[in-house]
Amino acid sequence: MDDCCAVPTTPAKGEADRLPILEQGGRSLCPTCGRAGRKIERLTVKSLLARPLDVLRPGDYFFCETADCPTVYYHAEGQCFSEADLRERVYQKHPQDDTILVCYCFQHTLGAIRREALGGGGSRIVEAVTAGVQAGQCACEVRNPQGRCCLGNVRAAARRDA
Repeated sequence: MDDCCAVPTTPAKGEADRLPILEQGGRSLCPTCGRAGRKIERLTVKSLLARPLDVLRPGDYFFCETADCPTVYYHAEGQCFSEADLRERVYQKHPQDDTILVCYCFQHTLGAIRREALGGGGSRIVEAVTAGVQAGQCACEVRNPQGRCCLGNVRAAARRDA
């Protein structure tokens, strides 16, 4: 995809540059927790960042899903963004919070998934999300902070609490 709005960028005023992050098995390590992150599409970072986009640097960004790490996105040169920099709270950072969205496209919270799973009548939420995905109604690449389909997260949450 061409980035028609691309302009040269500079780090935000006062932002501390860090040393380049390490790599392990071809995956970049989070400069905050040291665990391997997953490369994420730039579109996801742009969509969810609640800061001026001129803070973005050229190159790759990664998603850190470690729950006890404050970093959500990081750049190969060490720039980090936390939840305070985003438009959404991140399920992976709060995996036990009933108010957190697990499905960002269809607005299903962990609490709703848990209540349904504990009811024992199957999972209408899993079925609804599956149908929505199959109908092409999701936009996970721009709504979900992990940048990919949340159906696996929804299914896992339903199984865990069934």
